[in-house]
Amino acid sequence: MSPAPAVKPAIQRFRVHQQDTGSPQVQVALLTERITLLAGHLQTHKKDFGSRQGLLKMVSQRRRLLEYLKRHDEASYRTLLDALNLRK
Repeated sequence: MSPAPAVKPAIQRFRVHQQDTGSPQVQVALLTERITLLAGHLQTHKKDFGSRQGLLKMVSQRRRLLEYLKRHDEASYRTLLDALNLRK
């Protein structure tokens, strides 16, 4: 399944203002969607090491964005974790 159908709802749900497409909240939401799709792909294609490397890069990028958000806006960080069901 392509990640394209999940992009607009994620942007609309987590955007900070009307024209927002690049805030940390939106980036984390989009990365979470892509990570979920790729994790499902890797369940069936266990030897797809290229995709596994991409998954690890996305997880690292999401972690860095979450750390940034925690330093700069703790309330938004907590809200985002609850909304995306991420552990922290």
